Amino acid sequence: MDFQDLGQAIKSLRQQKGYSQQQLADDLRLSRMTINSLENARAGDVGVRKVMKILDYLGYELALREKSPFPTLEELRER
Repeated sequence: MDFQDLGQAIKSLRQQKGYSQQQLADDLRLSRMTINSLENARAGDVGVRKVMKILDYLGYELALREKSPFPTLEELRER
């Protein structure tokens, strides 16, 4: 997953939960432009802490896993 994929995933999760960018920004005390920039992969200054804060609010977490040469079941389903 690259930065653009992460932004699109966050956008999708936000929309599924029925939150506007402004509502998310207000609740997390971030700017709406920060949310917009992240969702559109234009945010060079959005740090991991902000991403984790957004994901936590949406009910998700950022996780590391060992790299494997084989795709995950989820990756195979996406193809």
